[in-house]
Amino acid sequence: MTAATGSRTLLRHCEWLLLGYFIYVAAAAHLLGISGSVPWVVTALNAVVLGGLFLLAYADRFRRTRWLGIVRDWYPYPLMLLGYREMGWFAQPRERFPLEEAWVVWDRVLLNDWGLKAAIEFLGPLLPSILEIAYSLVYAIVPFCMAALYLSGRRQRVDAFLFIFIAGIFGAYALFPYFPSEPPRAVFPGEDFPSYDTVFRRFNWLILGGYGIHTSVFPSAHTSGAFSAAFAMRMLLPERPWVGRALLALAVLIATATIYGRYHFAVDALAGFGVAVAAWSTGKILARRRPA
Repeated sequence: MTAATGSRTLLRHCEWLLLGYFIYVAAAAHLLGISGSVPWVVTALNAVVLGGLFLLAYADRFRRTRWLGIVRDWYPYPLMLLGYREMGWFAQPRERFPLEEAWVVWDRVLLNDWGLKAAIEFLGPLLPSILEIAYSLVYAIVPFCMAALYLSGRRQRVDAFLFIFIAGIFGAYALFPYFPSEPPRAVFPGEDFPSYDTVFRRFNWLILGGYGIHTSVFPSAHTSGAFSAAFAMRMLLPERPWVGRALLALAVLIATATIYGRYHFAVDALAGFGVAVAAWSTGKILARRRPA
């Protein structure tokens, strides 16, 4: 049985992933020499988060009410943002940008020499606007997938979906401290920018200006999350093939938007795709071990 329908184990697969990640972040904050009170704040905060995780798991195990189970389904959702913000606290002052200077060379080949930028702008602001809209829709992916599973009567597959998605985004976050980098829009302001400054682009810049972090952009969590969701739903909801196909198309648009919009370097998007493939492959192995 899956955890949603009565597993004998206390934690679901996705919850074990949360446990491992937040312990890893607390340990990394100390081992990487992060200055100030950040290591202790992270440790205390993550202890509270994991305490809530175990409390909810125990309550659901003994009560087994539908609404308690649904609360448990959604408990990881705000933790995805917390995991991102905590990595932002790991940012260190930097004066040189060797990774970005190497990565931007490949971007300019892709955008200019190979004509990606010209192809996107061939129809004027239409496709650039679509790419910016797709980029902002990444925040709606989890609610959409959860709703699709619920409405299809497949709530028991929520754990499997969350495992793959969380592995995709947290797998990217976990690598941030080892590849200190800033987005190309910040390191090379005005260079290689889109020709069209649409309202959708201004919206994304507003969001990133208030909530972006300065630890790393490698790998792209936008890309890893989008592809992880697409791969997961294609595997877990074959009864609704349009869901996986729509998410896969969205993931391609998001990955393209990260490069064209100068939110990420091309290498970030490629690495994000690799993380998504690893998350999906791990999820497939776990799925084969689950009883029908």
